[in-house]
Amino acid sequence: MHDTLQHYATSVADSAGQVIGHGASGHGETFNFQHLLDHVKDSRTVELPGFHIELPQLPPVHLGIFVLDLSPTKHVFFLLLCAFLLIIGAVFASRAYRKTFVPHGFVNLIEMLVVFIRDEVVLPNMGPGGIKYMPYLLTTFFYILFMNLIGLVPYGATATGNIMVTAGLATVAFFMIQISAIQVHGFKNYLMHLTGGVHWGLWIIMIPIEILGLFTKPFALCIRLFANMSAGHIVVLSLIGLIFMFQSIAVAPASVALALFINALELFVAVLQAYIFTMLTAVFMGFGIQTDHESHQENH
Repeated sequence: MHDTLQHYATSVADSAGQVIGHGASGHGETFNFQHLLDHVKDSRTVELPGFHIELPQLPPVHLGIFVLDLSPTKHVFFLLLCAFLLIIGAVFASRAYRKTFVPHGFVNLIEMLVVFIRDEVVLPNMGPGGIKYMPYLLTTFFYILFMNLIGLVPYGATATGNIMVTAGLATVAFFMIQISAIQVHGFKNYLMHLTGGVHWGLWIIMIPIEILGLFTKPFALCIRLFANMSAGHIVVLSLIGLIFMFQSIAVAPASVALALFINALELFVAVLQAYIFTMLTAVFMGFGIQTDHESHQENH
């Protein structure tokens, strides 16, 4: 947290110096606020202390009338970095757990989170049948958590602040929700569920509504995660931007103090949003595999 404050304070001091210097020289120039948004924007450059890495530019892929740019960006870089860290952490925890039945330190933290997801998320919402989906839900929770936290590290980037990333996560959740329902009830009963159990004369109304409902769930997951993870960074940048709005270094102590408080709050939000995404996914999967549908089919 101290490193983050120092990073913000250094950026503020440098930029504020430019504002004061320009004002003193009488040029009437103002600071470009666009510089403050570089932290939340995607780019083809990964910034590190003292230097930056230019990511490779790949040739576009042509698929008929569509042109796909598969060149890696900063968010893709941190996506892969989080995946690598998650694999290393999982392998380390697994091997350490085999050596002792009394975990401690990092392994104990991982065990606590795994048990929490199992007892407080999966079993209450999906029942015993949801245990076989634990690998997916645990991967979702830890992957989102790692991406959220690495964005709070100086020179890091929050990949979940990119709507394309959250859309990808929501798309995977959409397919898992449908697959889990089909596995439990079969494809025929799954299709019958789209009728809502009403008379066939109302199917023309009910089926489009049910299909729309299938897509609103992942859409809500996508927007919720994207908005919450972007909002904190925008608030921090807005607070820092007050210094340049008033063009006075006297505003810096209050702005930096408030930015530090919001940044500390972001630690809680990072964990909370990973939990909420996993919880809602388990709830939506539970709706599809619950036994009420089976009894509904038996009654008809």
